[in-house]
Order: sequence, then structure tokens, then C-alpha cells
Amino acid sequence: MRAVYIVLTNTGSLINWALKSVTSAPYNHASLALDKDLSRIYSFARREPLNPFWGGFVREDFVKGTFSWYPDSTCAIYRLKLSAREYRRLERLIAVFEKNPKRYLYNYAGLVGIPINYPIEIPASYFCSQFVAEVLNRAGHRLFNRPSSLITPDDFRYHPELDLVYQGELYQYPDLYSQKFYQPKQYQHFPFRKYMLQQWDTEVLRLMDRKQKQYYFRDGFLKPKKIYLTRQIGKVKHVKKLWKEFIG
Repeated sequence: MRAVYIVLTNTGSLINWALKSVTSAPYNHASLALDKDLSRIYSFARREPLNPFWGGFVREDFVKGTFSWYPDSTCAIYRLKLSAREYRRLERLIAVFEKNPKRYLYNYAGLVGIPINYPIEIPASYFCSQFVAEVLNRAGHRLFNRPSSLITPDDFRYHPELDLVYQGELYQYPDLYSQKFYQPKQYQHFPFRKYMLQQWDTEVLRLMDRKQKQYYFRDGFLKPKKIYLTRQIGKVKHVKKLWKEFIG
């Protein structure tokens, strides 16, 4: 038997907060990890931390990826046992996604179908929990008796085959592969000017390959993150109040 891990997370971002307001679920993102240390973890999510509307297939990175922008993320990690044959089939399926990741898009329309219980499926498009359920189904291990496009992250919390192995702060997970590289107290100052010039070269002028980036906004840079991001978000807190009144 081989084990895979379904990782449910809550980053605390504005979009995650909005989803949580509607679903009342503690976690609104699902990922599939092939190893206990989460070194090979996949999902459908935003491709760039700054752009929540450009989504698709991603291999998630806890050091340089979107999660590094949200150091206080919480998670619940569940273990699912597969046969050796199912595990090999799952690896081959993931390899197909990795071979041409830009081919796959985020299934935003599918999210609309969940509240009305109507499956909306678009070729080569998935949302996070749909992807996890679908690849497991194709590997030969069907978890649910309904279309994968109707599966939400919260559905995994109640499945009898899933064993909870950890729940708490994401970056406190003892087996996290990147933990030894991720030192939140290591950096006192962040080179914000160099970071912005780098972003201009990579994202606007396309003069630099994204893989050559040297500076990342991550856990070690809490001070500038609060200065340049949290303060701006604080200016629109009244939007949250209006949203609560609207859904209330």
C-alpha cells in the first residue's frame, strides 16, 4: 500500500475570506500531495501570488509560491491509502499535467454549479477539489458517488477513508520539506526597491525569466509585507462590513 495526502488549507486571503463567508467551511482550498513531506504537491490555483484571477494547474511551492505570502495559513492534512497500482497510475496522470501545465485552466464556471447542484465541466479545466477528486477517480480510487465537479474541499473532511494526520498552522507541520529553509526571523529588512525593479523586468518588460528571480515576498519579510500590503487592505475594511451585511 502507498499513501497520498490531501491537504486542505486556509490562507486568510481576501478571496479565501469571501469563500469562507459563503461556505462557512474552515478550509476552502484542496491540494494533492504524493509524499508525506509535501515536496510533490499539486492543485489548481493562482499561477502568480499577485494575480488571483489567472489560475490553472500548479505544483505548489511553500518557499517561493503563493503560500509564502500567507505565513499564518492553517491546514488539515489527511492520509489516503492506495494500492501500488493505483499510486503508479496517479503518478502517470500527474506527469501528463506537468508535461504541459499551461494547457489547463481554472474552472471558474464550475464553482457556480456547486450551489445549484449542477455539474459544469469544461475540457482541460478544473478547480482545486475537482482536480483532486478527478485524478484519484482516474487512478482507480473513486471517493465519491457524484461528479467531481460537485466536490468541495469540505467534502474531504468527512470521508471515512481519510485519516487526519495533522491540523494546525501550515508552516508548523513537522514533516514539511521546506521547513529548514524557511526561517521567518532570519531577515530584518526586505530589499523592496530591488524587488519592484525585478518585478518590472519579469512581469512587465519580460526581460528576465521568472525562474531567475532573486527576491520573493515571503514569511521572512513580515515587516514590508505589513507596510505595503496589509495597510492597503486596511483601507477597504468597510468592504468586508458591506459584504457581511449583504450576505447576512
